[in-house]
This record gives sequence, structure tokens and C-alpha cells, in this order.
Amino acid sequence: MRSLVIFLSITVLFFACKSPPPEVVRVIEVEPPVIEVVYEEPEPEIEILEPIFEISSIVILQADLVVTEFETILKITNPNVFALDLSSLTYELFGNGFSWAKGAGKNILHVPALSSIETKFIFEMNFINMRRQLLDDVIALRQVRYRFFGKAEVQPVLPSAPPFIINYDCAGLSDVKKNYFVKR
Repeated sequence: MRSLVIFLSITVLFFACKSPPPEVVRVIEVEPPVIEVVYEEPEPEIEILEPIFEISSIVILQADLVVTEFETILKITNPNVFALDLSSLTYELFGNGFSWAKGAGKNILHVPALSSIETKFIFEMNFINMRRQLLDDVIALRQVRYRFFGKAEVQPVLPSAPPFIINYDCAGLSDVKKNYFVKR
């Protein structure tokens, strides 16, 4: 029996002293994440210049002693490198210090880049409440001092450019011309 006890002791000792099998360590190479840095160029700031308003001419279409029909040609110059749309326009026209006409236009007027465009305003003026000197100047086709002012809503033809309102005010001398070709 002694040999059995020795055998069992050795067996127990053998199993007790046995170290665990070595762990298999797998080394997985992981590439570090690639961080892509993207520098966005800020959109260049574009300077938007206001259009320039001028009276090109004032023309008599039909003249009577009491009521005279006029045509005023307004020239709009776009100094920008992109087109502009005028979506609304309010105006008041004075001649020799007297109100001749006022009104508003809702027609969209497209003004190409770096160019000018003209538009016509036709209105009637009643001479009853005017000074005689103004009637004499118009009949004699003399120059009249004018003032043309108002507001315009302008939309730059650029992506993400908001519309803006400008006040315009132009004054000067204009020839009064008789239009001989208009029969009313």
C-alpha cells in the first residue's frame, strides 16, 4: 500500500505543479486611423456695388394746354461683374421744383454685368397747378431742372446673395424734346 500512496502522491504532485499551457497571444497589427484634414477655402467676399440711376431724356409725347404726356427714360448702369435684377422700383419725379409724377413698378428689370439698360416711364402732367414759367419752358423745349428719386429692390444674380434695398436720388438738367413721330 505504501507504493500506492507514493504513486498517488507523485500523481497529485505532478498535476498540482503542472503549469497552465502558455497562452497564445496574437498580435494584430492595426494601422492607425488616417485623419484627413480638409481646409476649405472661404468663399471670396464679393463687393456688391449699387447700380447708378440717371435720367437720359424727358420727351413730350403729346402736349395740350392743360395736360401733357411725357416719357422719361431712366438709364440704370450696373458696375458689377455679375448681373442684377431690379424686382421693384418706387419713384418720384420733380421738374423745376414741382412734382410731375410718382409711382411704382413691379416689373423685373434685368441689368447685365458691366453694362447699362434703359427703361421708360410714361406719365401725364397737369399744368393747372404749375407756375406759368414751367409751361413756358416746356413749350419752348428748354432744359428743365429735374430730381428723380425713390427706392429699388435689387437682387444680385449670385448664389446665396440676398436682395437689398437702395435709395437713389439723381438730379440735373434735362432737355425737353418734342417727339414728332407719335400720333395719339
